[in-house]
Amino acid sequence: MIQHLDNIQHKDSKNFFLIAGPCIIEGEDMALRIAEKVIELTNKYNIPYIFKGSFKKANRSRVDSFTTIGEEKSLEILKKVGETFNIPTTTDIHENEHAALAAQYVDVLQIPAFLVRQTDLLVAAAETGKCVTLKKGQFLSPESMKFAVQKITDSNNPKVAIIERGNSFGYTDLIVDYRGIPTMREYAPVILDVTHSLQQPNQSSGVTGGRPDLIETVAKAGIVVGADGLFIETHPTPETALSDGANMLRLDLLEDLLQKLTRVRESIL
Repeated sequence: MIQHLDNIQHKDSKNFFLIAGPCIIEGEDMALRIAEKVIELTNKYNIPYIFKGSFKKANRSRVDSFTTIGEEKSLEILKKVGETFNIPTTTDIHENEHAALAAQYVDVLQIPAFLVRQTDLLVAAAETGKCVTLKKGQFLSPESMKFAVQKITDSNNPKVAIIERGNSFGYTDLIVDYRGIPTMREYAPVILDVTHSLQQPNQSSGVTGGRPDLIETVAKAGIVVGADGLFIETHPTPETALSDGANMLRLDLLEDLLQKLTRVRESIL
């Protein structure tokens, strides 16, 4: 996928690529601060980087859960991050009309896991001509993602990648089946969503839990089995984050992780 992004750096480094940022855009200053720090690290370790931030969250546990600071405002912030640092940006879309809207501001459109079988949404994303990432549903087999990919390519868009984010393991946990990564790489590049794979959904409180202590473990395993990229949500203070704080990586822990993962990648090339 990254070969289609003209503004991505370190494209020829042979390293994994990174999608990282806050779960949701909380404000301009925070988005710029996170992007600046991640760029400093990805430049240091020669990692191609795409900034991620949701402009709106539609899949919420409760009606009073935070969703957005404003759709247009969030998209403008994403655009500013991209222009300020000359890097590609990505956000998730939830409705057909979001595709054309978000495509005016970001470089990569992400289809959420629960919506990856929605044909009209996938076609709308593909028809923008932007790169499209497809999150594998927690309820889907790796083999079934072949058909989601075909919906994009059949819409005359070859710029597609798959995001692995774990499978449902009982009612309140997820587990990554690493056998699926080489399977899905037969269809498209594969990105391992490390932090969402460590969610513990459907908690009785109505707030999703997580296991951020296992981020390093899951990420290392993903690199070893051949993931092309990693997806890591990060925040300066996850405990105060407006969304998904329970499974995000604290920003000041990112350098140690990237240093280790780069060494793992080098060891298997």
